[in-house]
Amino acid sequence: MPFEHFDVLIVGAGLSGIDAAHHLREKCPTKTFVILESRAAIGGTWDLFRYPGVRSDSDMLTMAYAFRPWKNPKAISDGHSIRQYISDAAREEGIDKHIRFHHKVVRAEWSSQDARWKVEASRHLPDGREEAVTITCNFLFSCAGYYKYSAGYTPEFPGRERFKGTIVHPQAWPGDLNYSGKRVVVIGSGATAVTLIPAMAKTAAHVTMLQRSPTYIVSYPEQDKLAIALRRLLPSKLAYGLARWKNIGFMTYAYQFARRRPEVAKKAILKLASNELGADYDIATHFTPGYYPWEQRLCLVPDGDLFVAIRDGRASVATDQIETFTEKGIQLKSGKELEADIVVTATGLVLEILGGIEVRVDGKRVDFSETLSYKGVMFSDVPNLASVFGYINASWTLKADLICSYVARLIAYMDKKGYAQVTPRNREPAMPRAAFIEHFSSGYVQRSLAKLPKQGAKPPWRVKQNYFADMMSLKYAAIPTKALEFSNP
Repeated sequence: MPFEHFDVLIVGAGLSGIDAAHHLREKCPTKTFVILESRAAIGGTWDLFRYPGVRSDSDMLTMAYAFRPWKNPKAISDGHSIRQYISDAAREEGIDKHIRFHHKVVRAEWSSQDARWKVEASRHLPDGREEAVTITCNFLFSCAGYYKYSAGYTPEFPGRERFKGTIVHPQAWPGDLNYSGKRVVVIGSGATAVTLIPAMAKTAAHVTMLQRSPTYIVSYPEQDKLAIALRRLLPSKLAYGLARWKNIGFMTYAYQFARRRPEVAKKAILKLASNELGADYDIATHFTPGYYPWEQRLCLVPDGDLFVAIRDGRASVATDQIETFTEKGIQLKSGKELEADIVVTATGLVLEILGGIEVRVDGKRVDFSETLSYKGVMFSDVPNLASVFGYINASWTLKADLICSYVARLIAYMDKKGYAQVTPRNREPAMPRAAFIEHFSSGYVQRSLAKLPKQGAKPPWRVKQNYFADMMSLKYAAIPTKALEFSNP
């Protein structure tokens, strides 16, 4: 079968994939590249998720690209606007011409003898058939995200088959689902649930958030007043940069404060929730988690829309455990039954590294759980492969942007020095190992830690959750280190 060759192959045309292409064109203008996207459109997460009210769970001044100002007045923005922003960035930079849609990467095999990846993909044809496609590249860069696109996580619920209504997972939201005037139960209290509930409550008869345990929920202004004021006074890029750095600084401070003074942070968040819902509301039961802030991700609700829906009686919270589904709804362990026409299982994601690609190096399959993560970007003993994994305590794109910039610098350095291959090598086999993500108890993370790479006890094998530290390590530090082995076949 004939095949093509590119210097760099990028997997995924979401936020990170377009950012990766931007940095490649900026730092390695002579390099050829292609982006393979399994879906039919640009956008990644923001093209996949179409449930009611879908929006960013971080402010867009830090989640948007560093190179392209976010001009929408909404700092917490809807999915359509984010998708349009990504598409506009790709089109205006000419990156869209390098994207091949309906191409799902299945496996990649590295040959040290040739210093090349052989990438096999399945191309979905208009007539429904699948066609095998082979492309070779010098460097493989996964921007495929961190979760499985084909299905979300749904626990086994006893009696589920008895329920006469509709059960839907937000990741596979049917476009024709009519919930107007219907009783809805949303299982879960994470970012998806707190987005869905106020949106559905606008027309549903009533929406109940059923949670096994509470989540920290914080009201956040939908519009950033400082950013809007700066845009009136200053050039667009300068105004955007100042507002962006203000938010990065505040986000970093808030996280560090919560980690160092958890009791004070906890009391402050609960006080804010009490102010929203009133002194008589049972904050202790429904909004007081059994962990400290940032041991799981905080949920932002723009202008307190979830709290407003609860105050208005259009939504409510039930903190209980599911005994079984019934014909009419859900029987709780407390004995109460929640009657429902629609049940939404906002129960989380399934983490998946490199989009589920099978990776082999010189014929041997790579088990990424046995590798060490180099600067949170590459993997020990795996040549010419990088992957994007963003922050769990801040906007995903902040880390993604640093990684994309670093990979472009790395490729430019190799080109300048005449190297064909770079491989992270752990020179201290006895170095203690730790989980890729530490001090984070969310279920979707805990379920998948065993499959993820490990991190070491010291740099460059540590995976930081700090933008300023990562900026020094990824953006400004010299490329060559003792842990990187550069070579030629």
